[in-house]
Amino acid sequence: MIFEVRLPDIGEGIAEGEVVRWLVSAGDAVKDDQPMVEVMTDKATVEIPSPRTGRIAEIRVPAGQTVPVGTVIVTIEVGAAAATATATPAAPQAATESPVAPAGAPAVSTPGRTPAYGSFPPDFGTTSAGPVHATPAVRALARQLGVRLETVRGTGPHGRVLKLDLPRGGSVAAAPAGTPAAAPIASAPGDTRLPVRGLRRRIAERMRHSLDTAAHFTFVAECDMTEVVRHRDSLKERAIQRGTSLTYLAYVLKALERPLRDFPLLNSSLDESSHEIVLRKALNLGVATATGEGLTVPVIKHIERLPLLGVAAELQRLAAAARANTLKLEELQGGTFTVTSTGARGGLLATPIIHHPQVAILGVHEVKQKPAVVDDQVVARHMTNLSLSLDHRVVDGSVGADFLYAVIARLEDPSAWLTEAEIG
Repeated sequence: MIFEVRLPDIGEGIAEGEVVRWLVSAGDAVKDDQPMVEVMTDKATVEIPSPRTGRIAEIRVPAGQTVPVGTVIVTIEVGAAAATATATPAAPQAATESPVAPAGAPAVSTPGRTPAYGSFPPDFGTTSAGPVHATPAVRALARQLGVRLETVRGTGPHGRVLKLDLPRGGSVAAAPAGTPAAAPIASAPGDTRLPVRGLRRRIAERMRHSLDTAAHFTFVAECDMTEVVRHRDSLKERAIQRGTSLTYLAYVLKALERPLRDFPLLNSSLDESSHEIVLRKALNLGVATATGEGLTVPVIKHIERLPLLGVAAELQRLAAAARANTLKLEELQGGTFTVTSTGARGGLLATPIIHHPQVAILGVHEVKQKPAVVDDQVVARHMTNLSLSLDHRVVDGSVGADFLYAVIARLEDPSAWLTEAEIG
């Protein structure tokens, strides 16, 4: 029996993935949940596990190729035949195997074939000039822009049209086939060109889409972190004994819990298809993490269930996994609000870009000693700035300001709400 493994739909608006590296070869024996392949999405490089125990029959998508969600990437021979097969390269598929249905056709159950892992087939369009390869997300954006895909030269694998290939100036219906989406930039002597591909290309697409969709505005306020510094110092030894690095970011994440409940619009998404605001019950905080490949956003699920030291440990674990490219699919899903920290080189403020379809992102900047006025006296305090970017279609400025000052009030007096149980 042949089992088809499709590139899974991991949600969050992801429509395609790039096969980075195969961890198995044709003929290899695999076990259920054994990592098979590394796939790069617009968030991170993740491992796709085997959904069955058996033998690799055929690898359908080579490393380096980008394919839509739903594409069959590998087939696994399962059952008695796989148990007795030797670890040799798989033979070509027998002629009795069912033919592949045309793109867009409904899935058909075939005798002797296990239902496929995944949901829908690749989306290919056809014109008089030949097939136009593009994902559903690209086609939807092209319709929105009034762009005919057959007039756009695709720069993806095998000529696939990507979001970055679409011109942003409106319809190009009159343009001849093969016209570039943008005028090329001439190089001067000594210039070096670096290809925008992989995670960097996906970051560019996501950021552009967010700016094109959400009505961004940013509100910045100052926060006195002196009491957080003192509280953290008192817990350093306990954290070290547990092998945990207790950072200021852990305090910020934990401080968000109550304000996100009190201001539910900040923990929401805008469903543009139904014109509804979706208020999220879960408090799943994404944390923008820098890696060698670019920025990725692992998610800490249910922040309300974790004590402070638990948040710190989860931050440490997810950051390490992100930098090692070992994040699991579920660790990238379900975020409802995002925090990005600029660390020790944080500057004064920033204008973070919202992680679409969320409606808010909080930027945390360097904590630094500065002169401040306390009780009419100029004293040294540990200060930082917090930058809150919001989607003005959902959150008004006054609501955003009230939310941010509620977060600041908790950070300026952590002992008032961090009980022993909340510390962990």
